[in-house]
Amino acid sequence: MILDLTTVKDFLKIEQDFHEEDSIIQLLIDAAEIYLHNATGIKFDEQNNMAKLFCLILVSDWFDSRQMVGKISEKVRFTVESMITQLKYCYGGDAP
Repeated sequence: MILDLTTVKDFLKIEQDFHEEDSIIQLLIDAAEIYLHNATGIKFDEQNNMAKLFCLILVSDWFDSRQMVGKISEKVRFTVESMITQLKYCYGGDAP
């Protein structure tokens, strides 16, 4: 697991004691980690800060654009594609 709910809620600036969105946030966390694995073929964990940041960016974008979950908005597309390339080729199966 790369992210936990507490970290993501902090990143999204959502109060920890506000639980109304927890299930959708957890769903987005799971989807972002699957997306990263499918895009790179590498299983990352919480030790890899670039993988963590990638998932945070993706979750944030999907959370802000919930009607389009699963698609990456144009505003983050370049960042996401660049990070995927680096994660894929820099770690090549030896990811922490």
